[in-house]
Amino acid sequence: MVKVRPVESKKDLMKFIKFPWKVYRDYPAWVPPLISEEKKKFDPKENPFYDHAKVQLFLAERDGEVVGRISAHIDHNYNEFHDEKTGLWGFFETINDFEVAKALFDAVFEFHSREGMEQVLGPASFSTNDVTGMLLDAYDLPPVIMMPYNPPYYVELVEKYGFKKAKDLLAYLITVDDEFKRFADRLQKRLKPMAERALAHGYTIRNANLKKWKEEVEKILIIYNDAWEKNWGFVPWTREEFFHIANDLRQIVIPELGKIVEKDGEPVAFGLVIPDANVVIKKLNGRIVGPGLFAALPYLLNIKKISRTRLITLGIRKGFRKSGVDSLLYYEMLKAGLSLGYLKECEVSWLLEDNYLIIRATEFMRGKHYKTYRLFVKPIGVPVE
Repeated sequence: MVKVRPVESKKDLMKFIKFPWKVYRDYPAWVPPLISEEKKKFDPKENPFYDHAKVQLFLAERDGEVVGRISAHIDHNYNEFHDEKTGLWGFFETINDFEVAKALFDAVFEFHSREGMEQVLGPASFSTNDVTGMLLDAYDLPPVIMMPYNPPYYVELVEKYGFKKAKDLLAYLITVDDEFKRFADRLQKRLKPMAERALAHGYTIRNANLKKWKEEVEKILIIYNDAWEKNWGFVPWTREEFFHIANDLRQIVIPELGKIVEKDGEPVAFGLVIPDANVVIKKLNGRIVGPGLFAALPYLLNIKKISRTRLITLGIRKGFRKSGVDSLLYYEMLKAGLSLGYLKECEVSWLLEDNYLIIRATEFMRGKHYKTYRLFVKPIGVPVE
């Protein structure tokens, strides 16, 4: 018999954090999270998500042994922004047993029903600003930094419970080989005149300044919350949340791959490519000596020599689109990326499946769709078939 109970103690939390090692022992592509970082993620004093959310973690046990875990959480900012009553679930891990999965989801739905929610969406760990979606394919490939991974059987368990597709998120891979470099050389020649016109109209572009990080993050937050406002599933970052993740990422940011466009001192656009730190994290098997992952990474490996990267964000504020800013940003980021001769691959993720403009642009850049992630939704009150 499966028993599901809430996480109520530090001992419970460590069971919650360490359970994935049991699930993934036969999945070599999995990248173990760092236990120190996971503990901070679930600490309301450390993670500002808790400031506008209600969170409950659950453990599933059979004969005293942990066989599954899940979170039920409500992001009040998401519901206020979208005028919805949507409950979320995330951090879902289970053995391949529908009895366990059903018990976990039953607990999630009971929680959200008590809280007055009308539907349940996930996986989002914790929100669409965090690790989002369930992998549908490419299980032999490791995830890049801040992207999810799961066994193939999770999809079957979720669908058997009655969840339906809400939205697919796509990942594209750009391979920086000789063919791409020849294409990029031709593209740069086409983009250069348009980039120069943008500069002539008063736009400026520069590298992110790590020495003035606080000021930079303030500007990037303005761009982000404006540029992505109309996207499906968007939820505005709070200042505290944005600084929380930005301060972590600061240790692995390569300034040449973080570009800020301004006009008269006003932030206009931003693009950021980061090294795939999972290359290092995977080798650590959850443990690290020192203050945490991002502070220690430069000492574990020369972060600038990781050949796989991720284009994690690229956006232009609504009032500045179709002004040549896009060409300026693409031109300078492409030039910077190619100048770092060790780069071999760049994942562009994630893209909404119906964001056709961005998809076409990515495919034009020789990006190949190679991974798909899915968010699932189910109304409260619909029985399991």
